[in-house]
Amino acid sequence: MLRLAALLRFGSGRRCRDPSGGARVPSLCSAPPPQPVIAAKEPFPVELQAGKSYGWCSCGHSKRQPFCDGAHKKEAPGLAPLRFTPARDGPALLCGCKRTRSPPYCDGSHKRPEVQAAPLPPRA
Repeated sequence: MLRLAALLRFGSGRRCRDPSGGARVPSLCSAPPPQPVIAAKEPFPVELQAGKSYGWCSCGHSKRQPFCDGAHKKEAPGLAPLRFTPARDGPALLCGCKRTRSPPYCDGSHKRPEVQAAPLPPRA
């Protein structure tokens, strides 16, 4: 019991609750968080309306790119759409590679070699 207490106090990484409802144990959370798939190697040009709420797909699995269709619930349960409301009407470039540092907007991350070299998921 003392060892478990020491792990809980001094262990590194995330601490997750034991499924049986017991103590939080770091080793139960060793799985990395889900990573988005690259939906496209270029941005999606869209026309946005000011004040309207949108859900940008952050997982890359949506068939309605760049918007969420709920595919993350099955394909990437740890990811969720990014809800946003634009301040003005007009065109915008929404990220398709899901690597942007300014989501949901494209920042040019799709031009990086690792994105360009990555395979695209099959589309039905």
